[in-house]
Amino acid sequence: MNNLAFNPSPSTIMHIDLNSCFATIEQQANPHLRGKPIAVAAYTTPFGCILAPSIEAKSYGIQTGMRVKDGKALCPKLIVLPPDPWKYRNVHLALRKILKDYTNDLNPKSIDEFVLNMKDYLLLLREPPCKVVAQSSMHRIALEIKQRIKREIGEWLTVSVGIAPNRFLAKLASQLKKPDGLEEINKDNFLNHYLKLKLTDLPYIKARNAIRLNSVGIFSVLDFYQSPIWKLKAAFKSILGYYWYVRLHGYELDDVVFGRRSYGNSYAFPKPLITPEQIAPILTKLVEKMGFRLRRAGYKARGVHLAVTFRDAPEVRDFLGRFMSTDVQCAMGGEVGSSRISPNVDVGPDCYANPILADASAVLTDALASGTGRFDASDMMPPAVGSGSFWTGMVEYMQGGPDSLSGVLDEIEASWPAE
Repeated sequence: MNNLAFNPSPSTIMHIDLNSCFATIEQQANPHLRGKPIAVAAYTTPFGCILAPSIEAKSYGIQTGMRVKDGKALCPKLIVLPPDPWKYRNVHLALRKILKDYTNDLNPKSIDEFVLNMKDYLLLLREPPCKVVAQSSMHRIALEIKQRIKREIGEWLTVSVGIAPNRFLAKLASQLKKPDGLEEINKDNFLNHYLKLKLTDLPYIKARNAIRLNSVGIFSVLDFYQSPIWKLKAAFKSILGYYWYVRLHGYELDDVVFGRRSYGNSYAFPKPLITPEQIAPILTKLVEKMGFRLRRAGYKARGVHLAVTFRDAPEVRDFLGRFMSTDVQCAMGGEVGSSRISPNVDVGPDCYANPILADASAVLTDALASGTGRFDASDMMPPAVGSGSFWTGMVEYMQGGPDSLSGVLDEIEASWPAE
């Protein structure tokens, strides 16, 4: 198995991604917005979160997840629009209708992504039943889909198409030539593509997974592909190592549809809410919506998880002072996530060049040494400075500077249970 060759089968999986979905649909609906940097945001106020920047806005460095004020700092002429879900849903349904003409094996991955399996639908491709779908046929169908989208839905809409023997590589191929791209990864060219990519260019490989791979001597996509299964299992410490081995060799294992294991609803506040009286109506709305969805699907709740993001200094101090033993999901430099610090994680002061971060690390190191292990926060493994760690996020969002952070550290020491 460790000498598995790349899948020699023809490419029969097509991944279609609508470029800058929400923003492009808005430009299609309003010709006056075309060619201009625009962004769709949850709220158009300065602290609103950008959901989708247009292709023009991306050229200024504006990214999904940025705050509106940060986007306008990069591009003062940025036009910010509120979302229009029904408009996006209508385009999604129109895209789905076109794609259904080519195969019934169609899987919408999200509102702007679709996966088509063309293997068993040769007749629909106007090919003789005995003929395998060739590269030229797949490319011809992809170009035809692009043309039909422009003709039947809107001339401003573009999609990037990836073609490959499996779903993972088709998704990767769709990202290689955005916007309006068409690329294939197959047995003849996969090495050329792998040589040009970084680990974090791969779907689902972010900084933390890259660190895991680096820890076992894997620093490039080619290293990743050439690594034996035992090394990948050592990196991921689970069956995921085997899954990655299979994916990178072009074989399919992502065609299984798993049942839903949870439901979630969230709401982005247009402005900071402080009192329970302000928050209660929103929480009630979310709970009612969640209950309706669960009942409609025939499920009963086995547990409830509430995620709260604290951003300004008073809220952070309150959080650290009162909820130190609670596993809370917190904002980490623009990413949302959480993980538990355990005594075997190196969080020593020497890991940090920033003296404030070193002080924070010293407090946590002493706390962990006490054996209580009660403080849950995000990963502080090096290199933490500038990488979105909990304390980096703290420094970014605290408005009072180092003195405010020192106050937080004092509260940690005061609140930590004595031995």
